[in-house]
Amino acid sequence: MLPDCYRHPGRETGVHCSRCEKPVCPECRVDAAVGFHCLDCANQSRASVRTTAPRTQYGGRVARDGALVTKLIIAVNVVVWLLAFTGGDAFVSRWILQGDAVATSGEWYRVITSIFLHQQILHIALNMWSLWVLGPYVEQALGRLRYLTLYLLAGLGGSALVMLLAPAEPVLGASGAIFGLFGAVIVIHRHRGYQLGPIMAVLLVNLVATFTISGIAWQAHIGGLVVGGLIAAGYAYAPAVRRNAVQAAVVVAAALLVAGVSLVAVTQITG
Repeated sequence: MLPDCYRHPGRETGVHCSRCEKPVCPECRVDAAVGFHCLDCANQSRASVRTTAPRTQYGGRVARDGALVTKLIIAVNVVVWLLAFTGGDAFVSRWILQGDAVATSGEWYRVITSIFLHQQILHIALNMWSLWVLGPYVEQALGRLRYLTLYLLAGLGGSALVMLLAPAEPVLGASGAIFGLFGAVIVIHRHRGYQLGPIMAVLLVNLVATFTISGIAWQAHIGGLVVGGLIAAGYAYAPAVRRNAVQAAVVVAAALLVAGVSLVAVTQITG
């Protein structure tokens, strides 16, 4: 006499669950690595399996579109450029970075709005092309949140150094943030063991242009490069066992550095 299926009385079966030994008919058994499982054990196994999202080498979530944040940043820059084109000098003067205005009028928003602001078409074209070349690589390596954090803090680092060293000079453009991406690419290449020659050559050309072409705020470029490189180093070399905590601490330290330089600049202007 064969036992009845545990879910279907009167339905005899000679097969048992390999985990709990309950008798199971063909309708109530699930193929397993060894033998069969009953539906109850199969459901418990599925519930116990924790699914975790894949992570990048530096702890960020792997995204299907590895350039989404870069595309959104470019879109914001283009929209602001169109507003500047239609609004003219009045619009630009309202959002451009000028250390004197920040210090005397408390218009701190300028340190962030200026890094999305362009006026000349060649300026925005070159910056957005550079962003499209560098951005997706860094975004895919770091993940969206880490990438956006680095980009914004690098831009703010450029603004801070401009206020400190050239407070009366009006400055606009995404170049400081883009130089932060240069710093990030160099750190990532170094950490991964890639050849640094090509990217260093591109950076050198940009630095030569920075210091030889008139009208370029070299302070923004250097500030962005330093902050972007520091944050990327914190991302890349954080120990795996404490990665998130160390990376967060590096971001906080970079933010405090930028804030400190900005406050020193304001004190210098108003003093």
